[in-house]
Amino acid sequence: MHSPFVYVFVAGILIEEIIRAPRRYRNWLNQRTGMIAEHRVGALEQVLMRLNLFGTTLAPILYAFTNWFGFGAYALPAWTGVIGVLCLAVAIWLLVRAHADLGRNWSPTLEIVKEHRLVTEGIYGTIRHPIYAAVWLTVIAQALMIDNWFVGFAGIAVFLPVYLTRIPAEERMMIDRFGDAYRAYMERTGGIVPRWRRRGAARKASDH
Repeated sequence: MHSPFVYVFVAGILIEEIIRAPRRYRNWLNQRTGMIAEHRVGALEQVLMRLNLFGTTLAPILYAFTNWFGFGAYALPAWTGVIGVLCLAVAIWLLVRAHADLGRNWSPTLEIVKEHRLVTEGIYGTIRHPIYAAVWLTVIAQALMIDNWFVGFAGIAVFLPVYLTRIPAEERMMIDRFGDAYRAYMERTGGIVPRWRRRGAARKASDH
């Protein structure tokens, strides 16, 4: 019998998929109706995204409801599960906020839609990549809540290369599209962590 936290985690990632579902459908419609202005998806990204789907979603579900991956089971203290639940809750909140602020500008891959707008309001006024921040919190929760060495750390293992390759490519694409406006946006915001110090320094500078 698995820890209850395993099932809580699976419920959490299913909630995240429900949040993403209408956005994925809209992206599918955009592709069908020729609304994609630019598409930069290579073979490497396709492979990484499939591995990411397995490590962050399919493996936890299979572990929860089958006998697969039993070889890696181990005991986790309850406090790690509690911290994991908190991480997962913040991740879900971030996803809701990010998608609400981003609106029709979201795509699951390296794409830009026609009439794409640079969003700098809401959560995007603090960090440029709140959805990636949400994924990081989710895979950290996965390691804290799933009592299996393989499945628990699979999320971090598969998402790290996605993050390291996608962020630079995505920001290059945004600079190509928005130029100096995006460079200025990068200067005043953090990637997945707010730049509190810079904001404080900016306030002090404005006081003089």
